[in-house]
Amino acid sequence: MVSVPSSIARPSSLRLHPLPATRFPPVASKCFFHCAASGTTTRVCELKIWMLERLKWQKNIRTHGWEKKPRMLQVQDSVEETTSNSEVAESSPPNVQPIIPKVLECSTESSSSSASGNSVDRAPSLCIAVVGATGELARNKIFPALFALYYSGFLPENVGIFGYSRKDLSDEDLRNIVAATLTCRVDHHENCGDKLDAFLDRTYHINGGFNNKDGMKKLNRRMEQIEGEHEANRIFYLSVPQEALLDVSVSLADNSQTKRGWNRIIIEKPFGFDALSSYKLTQCFLSKFQEKQLYRIDHRLGKDLIENITVLRFSNLVFEPLWSRTYIKNVQVILSEECGMEAQGRYFGHYGVIRDIVHSHILQTIALFAMEPPVSLDGEDIRNEKVKVLRSIRKLNLNDVVLGQYKNSADKSGCYMNSLTPTFFAAALYIDNARWDGVPFLVKTGVGLIKHRVEIRIQFHHVPGNLYRERISHNIDLTTNELILRDQPDEAILLKVNNKVPGLGLQLDASELNLLYREKYDVEVPDSYEHLLLDVIDGDTHLFMRSDELEAAWNILTPILDKIEENKVVPELYETGGRGPVGAYYLGANHGVRWADD
Repeated sequence: MVSVPSSIARPSSLRLHPLPATRFPPVASKCFFHCAASGTTTRVCELKIWMLERLKWQKNIRTHGWEKKPRMLQVQDSVEETTSNSEVAESSPPNVQPIIPKVLECSTESSSSSASGNSVDRAPSLCIAVVGATGELARNKIFPALFALYYSGFLPENVGIFGYSRKDLSDEDLRNIVAATLTCRVDHHENCGDKLDAFLDRTYHINGGFNNKDGMKKLNRRMEQIEGEHEANRIFYLSVPQEALLDVSVSLADNSQTKRGWNRIIIEKPFGFDALSSYKLTQCFLSKFQEKQLYRIDHRLGKDLIENITVLRFSNLVFEPLWSRTYIKNVQVILSEECGMEAQGRYFGHYGVIRDIVHSHILQTIALFAMEPPVSLDGEDIRNEKVKVLRSIRKLNLNDVVLGQYKNSADKSGCYMNSLTPTFFAAALYIDNARWDGVPFLVKTGVGLIKHRVEIRIQFHHVPGNLYRERISHNIDLTTNELILRDQPDEAILLKVNNKVPGLGLQLDASELNLLYREKYDVEVPDSYEHLLLDVIDGDTHLFMRSDELEAAWNILTPILDKIEENKVVPELYETGGRGPVGAYYLGANHGVRWADD
């Protein structure tokens, strides 16, 4: 047996293991020396001497061509002293691989972990719990959105979908309820049945009963069965009434959060009833969760229209320089909904259009539109700019607000006769900063209007000293340049410009350059819940309200809500299917704005 000469005996305190010679080129060897900087001077010297002698020994092997079977050098318990370099090296196998002290390896991941018997790390599992799983929102929106994400490959294969409710249901019962609302989109028919079965197989029900503390413990145990001992992430969608929100969230925080990954909490509207109630709710959440865990969701913010606000502005040089009071005369944000039972429940249930739509969707739309360019597209950078806009919005007066309530059909007249809750809201907002000083932002939103419309209209100033003024029709406002971002009825981006009418003579006309999405892109547009749920999975927060944004929004609306309550302001009645209260048109005229639908 060939033994290693004492002249090259390694320091035994260094833990050694064999690695291929090709893995350690001269440059890489420097890394190992640097990583040993924490050792004593003596050990470093011993190591250098040992490696030099080892290199001489290997040179002898190559020179004399000794051939023996390779053998592993054993780590000894005591430190061996090095001897003089003049001792003769004994024979050893020619293919012996260099032995690198393990203590000297840099603390980075390497492929040696698999060689030591460790399996490849498994991707983190994801568990999504829908609290309030048998409610209308969960059945019609949340579960279908989750299935669409699963079908499209945005959810991991080891995902677990949990429905939490107070009903005594089995897993199979919940699967039957969920399956009734799941469909594949037009462009997603391939293997639809297989994907549907796979999704349902990963769906489970938890009966929380009437004690959420015990129910959340049960949910946690069921999730742990899916997750095993690996890294695990969890999302909790709280689709519950306001009166149950605090009890559910506290029980969840104490009993259902994973300690092996991140936890994210999705909170549905309303985010309080006024500034005080919202503040108390926020403080309760922040006592149990970190701000980065909270995702306050408004499904209207998941529309492509909202994303197009920033894309159009910041990715097109033609628009960014125009985005200020210098060129923009006014901005109109319009949202009208069809009058359905869902709307009646929200608006006449002592909640109203202001708290439901204006507080979140309208103000968030204005904030995204009017904000300064953020440092980056990171969610926190965008939210930092949004909150500055909200804090700059001038306080509203009653003269700047119009309230309305639609006349219901004869068989449902009792729905509104005893209520002052508005179903229509129009207001003129001003942002008191250098970019938007003096520019009116007119908002109009309600139900039961002439048609379903969701759009933002940017009207520009008239051309100073317009050379073609005499060639323009008698109403110069009709020839105002206008940029329109529309979500409903047909998603589109429109630019209104003036052009010459073909033929002899010189007559001008206002025309629209249009991008109609249905003609340009032959795809089915994903539901807004899909967009927002994917943002939660990715940790993208820019479309979700942060606590300071929430506070700033309530500071705008709470004073006017108090004045409406104190003065017992009676909403103006308007016909269902009409254009809304006449007062809205007077409001526009008072601020020098002609509504786009005039």
